[in-house]
Amino acid sequence: MASIAIIPARGGSKRVPRKNVRNIGGKPVIAYPIQLALQSGIFERVIVSTEDKEIAELARYFGAEVPFLRDVSLSDDSTTTLDVIADSALRLNLSNSDLLCCIYPVTPLLTAERLLQAYRLLQSGNWDYVFSASEFVSPIQRAFRRDVLGAVSFLQPEYFAVRTQDLEKSFCDAGQFYFGKAKAWKSKSPIFGHKSTFLEFSRHEVIDVDDERDWMFLEKILEIKKLQVNE
Repeated sequence: MASIAIIPARGGSKRVPRKNVRNIGGKPVIAYPIQLALQSGIFERVIVSTEDKEIAELARYFGAEVPFLRDVSLSDDSTTTLDVIADSALRLNLSNSDLLCCIYPVTPLLTAERLLQAYRLLQSGNWDYVFSASEFVSPIQRAFRRDVLGAVSFLQPEYFAVRTQDLEKSFCDAGQFYFGKAKAWKSKSPIFGHKSTFLEFSRHEVIDVDDERDWMFLEKILEIKKLQVNE
């Protein structure tokens, strides 16, 4: 049974152009997950899936394999992570018993300890996938909407008078990694299903980079962490 890391990194990021090759903390952001995966001791191979030649060159420079260029049809805005990783698993002719971890390219806060926790959980045999998740800052049962006139209404008004501490916790995908069985990836079994579980990440472990403000915030966090290491 082999354990493989695949980092999906397309060249066409829209909200933060060329995000996956952009420098942060002194090196291209894609270098972080590559180096992390290589140094973790978990993976026999670390592979980058991309259609972009510049990303492929950077990936090889930092030690990853790029055994093929992804088809352009799997690199548009409608392509899912499941599509991309399933494609890689089939191209690599992985055994059903192999384990395959999809690590997103913009994950400089991710640690080897977290990947190892997921790896051990997956090895228990109880799950097809283990992924990262974080708790919603506020209970989603108390969410409300605003109509075109500006008026407010609760999405679930029955929870209006319920104390926050009495509401069930809710979680969202933290967008760091998905560690799964190759068989599940190849058959495109749902990642968010009854055969999946997650590791809960705290808020300071995760920054979802959707725009320039998020990028700048991530830069500040990395600067602080670097200062802490050098103290």
